[in-house]
Amino acid sequence: MTNLHDLLTEDAIRLDVEASTWQEAIGAAGALLEATGVADGRYTQAMIDSVVEHGPYIVLTPGFAFAHARPSDAVHRTGLSYVRLAQPVEFGHKTNDPVTLVVALAALDSTTHRQAMAELAKVLANPARKAELDAAASPGEVLAVLTGGAAASGSPTASASDPEENPRAAEPAASSGRAKNKVLTVCGNGLGTSLFLKNTLEQVLDRWRWAPFITVEATDTISARGKAKEADFILTSGEIARALGDVGVPVRVIENFTSTTEIDAALRELYDI
Repeated sequence: MTNLHDLLTEDAIRLDVEASTWQEAIGAAGALLEATGVADGRYTQAMIDSVVEHGPYIVLTPGFAFAHARPSDAVHRTGLSYVRLAQPVEFGHKTNDPVTLVVALAALDSTTHRQAMAELAKVLANPARKAELDAAASPGEVLAVLTGGAAASGSPTASASDPEENPRAAEPAASSGRAKNKVLTVCGNGLGTSLFLKNTLEQVLDRWRWAPFITVEATDTISARGKAKEADFILTSGEIARALGDVGVPVRVIENFTSTTEIDAALRELYDI
C-alpha cells in the first residue's frame, strides 16, 4: 500500500486555478496528471466521460470532487493531482455543489492507492485540517497539511461529533435479524469514491466495535449487481443508486461520504437499532 505522500508531489498541485465549467476543472486536474507523467490525455477525457455517463457522483462532500476513471493503458503509474479553484464551479450535485477542490486519481489497479485514499478522506473530514488546505498559500503548504505536518492537524476529529450512544452488540445480526454481515460501498469504477465511503463506514464500525463482524467491500456498479445478494445493503451516491435500480437489497444514498454522523444514522436505520 502506498501513502498519500507517495502519490502526490508539489508539481502536481495548483492553486487558484481558473475554470468556468466542471469539464474545465477536471481538465485542469488531468493536465497535471499528464504533465507529471502519471497519465496521458486519453485518461483526462475518460474522467470527463465518467461524469457524463454516471452524473456528478464524484462530488463526495460539500465543495470537493474526486475525479477518476477505470485503470487503462492511458495510465503510466499510480498518482494524484490537486487543483484548488479560484472560483467555485457547479458540477450538478444537488447537495454538495459548488466545487472548490478537485483531486484526480489515476491508478494502475484497484488496490495500490487504498491507504492514500483513507488518509485523504481523514484530512477532508477534519474541519481544522480542511480549513488549513483552504488557506494554504503554496503547494508545499498543501502537502504539509495532507501529510500531517501542519501545526493544527494533530486533533483527529471526524466530520461530525460522535453520537452520544453507540451500539455495543456482540453480533450485528442479533440486532438486525440479518446473517450476511456484509455491506457494499459502490461507485462507477469501484476504485475511488467507493473507497472514501468504505473508509468512513469502517470508522463508524470501529467506534461501535462491530468491525470484527462486518465485512465492507468497495466495488463498481456492474459488480455490485452480482454481489448484492451477498450483502445486507448497499451504500452509494444518488446517481449510482439510480443506475443500480432494484438489486434485491436496500440501497441507501449517502450525500456526504466523509460524514460519520450521516453513516451512523444510516446504519442505525438499516440494522434497525
